[in-house]
Amino acid sequence: MNPGTVNILEGRYCNSITSYARFLTREVFIGDIAMGAHNPIRIQSMTTTDTMDTIGTVEQTIRMVDAGCEYVRITAPSVKEAKNLANIKKELNLRGYKVPLIADIHFTPNAAEAAARIVEKVRVNPGNYADKKRFENFEYTPSEYQAELERIYKKFSPLVKVCKEYGTAMRIGTNHGSLSDRIMSHYGDTPQGMVESAMEFMRMCEDLNYYNLVVSMKASNPQVMVQAYRLLVETMAKEGMNYPLHLGVTEAGDGEDGRIKSAVGIGTLLEDGLGDTIRVSLTEDPEFEAPVAIALAGRYTGRDVNTEKLHPEDLQTTDSKLPTNFSPYEYSRRKSAELNTFIGGHQVPRVIMDISRTNLKDPAVLADAGYLYSPVLDKYNMGEQSTDFVYLADQQPSFVLPGNLKQLYDYDTWKMLSDKSNCHPLFTISQFVNADIRDKSLNLVRITDADIDTELFNTLPVDKTLVFVLETNRGHGLADQRQAFFKLLEIGLDVPVIIKRTYSFPDNSQLPTPNSQLNTTSTTLNTAEDFQLYAATDLGGLLLDGFGDGIWADAPLIPLKSILTTSFGILQATRSRISKTEYISCPSCGRTLFDLQETTQMIRSRTDHLKGLKIGIMGCIVNGPGEMADADYGYVGTGPGKITLYRGKEVVKKNVNTESALDELIDIIREDGNWIEPALQL
Repeated sequence: MNPGTVNILEGRYCNSITSYARFLTREVFIGDIAMGAHNPIRIQSMTTTDTMDTIGTVEQTIRMVDAGCEYVRITAPSVKEAKNLANIKKELNLRGYKVPLIADIHFTPNAAEAAARIVEKVRVNPGNYADKKRFENFEYTPSEYQAELERIYKKFSPLVKVCKEYGTAMRIGTNHGSLSDRIMSHYGDTPQGMVESAMEFMRMCEDLNYYNLVVSMKASNPQVMVQAYRLLVETMAKEGMNYPLHLGVTEAGDGEDGRIKSAVGIGTLLEDGLGDTIRVSLTEDPEFEAPVAIALAGRYTGRDVNTEKLHPEDLQTTDSKLPTNFSPYEYSRRKSAELNTFIGGHQVPRVIMDISRTNLKDPAVLADAGYLYSPVLDKYNMGEQSTDFVYLADQQPSFVLPGNLKQLYDYDTWKMLSDKSNCHPLFTISQFVNADIRDKSLNLVRITDADIDTELFNTLPVDKTLVFVLETNRGHGLADQRQAFFKLLEIGLDVPVIIKRTYSFPDNSQLPTPNSQLNTTSTTLNTAEDFQLYAATDLGGLLLDGFGDGIWADAPLIPLKSILTTSFGILQATRSRISKTEYISCPSCGRTLFDLQETTQMIRSRTDHLKGLKIGIMGCIVNGPGEMADADYGYVGTGPGKITLYRGKEVVKKNVNTESALDELIDIIREDGNWIEPALQL
């Protein structure tokens, strides 16, 4: 057991599943800036310059620090780059910047040992540091497996000894896509394999009495990433460890997609009280990553009121246990009744939008909800991202809505409609119980977690028309709503559930006002981008756990178009409903062999109409094909001006000239029958 206090989780992955309590890790110093324990959640990013370009790297580092980075990571692919870290550090110091530097190492132990004598921290990937990844299927006997561990121990020990001597910290950074053949042979491409890959190296460190460790479990799929971190925490706790957690969704992409995908993974874990440092991996200039990470971390500042009053050994889970039919380590969608072949059951999660505050005299208002009206043809065209329900409250439009768009009205208004076709009521529990008329196909009833424990809830007439709209006014809303799903599981109630979250700016609060106290830090927006990040956290976290037959994100001052794209982006990031092409693109670094931002946009411009395909865009062989994880196709830099194309993890064409690589990738997609001409796309 390592020195210091650890949390007793009693078989769970966080301190509490019902209230926010940060998982207390040991304190680890990265230079003069400590992480873990009661320190703030630290912000970091990684340079994209050539490490041998000292001035370019220094100037980019300064921009990153000025944007909010507290640690800066720099790639060191060989001893040459590792030694140049000294020049970079010297120049930064001359300019008054004392930011701790982290060397990023793959494949080269000698570079790691050189860097550990210079910088404050080294990152090693256990999948390729002293192990191997050749995508070979090789069965290891127990004795062969142990022999490999002993070989790795001998290769890894010198680095640990250097780190001990120089006071250098280390991150054991597992990546889903680069698990070694040895790990794959025993555990497969699984969260368990990711955890064991890191634990082997952590055990070696402890055997050498070295504890200055940080751990990460990164994946491009937020679902895999979240499961791996949860399993890591429980595994660490069982073995007496509590090392700080570095959170990140690798290869998240760019723009809105990259931010939503990152927030789904990172935010879900932050809600569980897990995470001590954040890196948001965007295919953008690195100084744009820090503000996103700051917004995610800032939501939890001051929220944890319990850990300051308790000793670490007292932090134990005392709330209710997880349901017997729920696992936080593997995905299983909650079974719900399928109503009218539209919602619940095997149907994709539905999207609801509130348009009651818009101009309901003009059919063009529906454009932002995904329905384009043509006055000439007097018809609507819908795309892949078109809302399924619109909520009109007590407002009635003066035009005819599309026939495939369901309308929701408050019960009292719905009851007075002369034509109720395609119109459905939204009730309170009391209204539904006492209603003298109900809809014959869909009745939506607003509930909260607290409602489920009331006598009134027990009197609900449950039938195959009932859908719950689950709301919360709690500061820790994700846990509150998750607890409601746990209760529904325990009582065996399979009513479909739409998850609703409401967000507002401080001067325009539209939040529900039940009796319980409201923590505005979790639902009050500071910027428009906060809406994307908060909604992705709150709704995405529940979807990752298999909860939710629909989502309803409401933010009165956010444009409807942003609400629509965010909603579908959350469903895409959680793999709940695929409505567009997904790009698994790395954020670039000094190893990158082409301009990733430019290349990603070029590939996107030719392929973003291919609904459901996942295309990996990797700047170097380190990040491909392994880091592409479950991509359908891959575009990987393998040399100056040279690209290797993949189908899954299979090499299809090697060393293709950059000028023709995209055309040849499209040819491969076409050969597989997955290509659709843009002009034919409806």
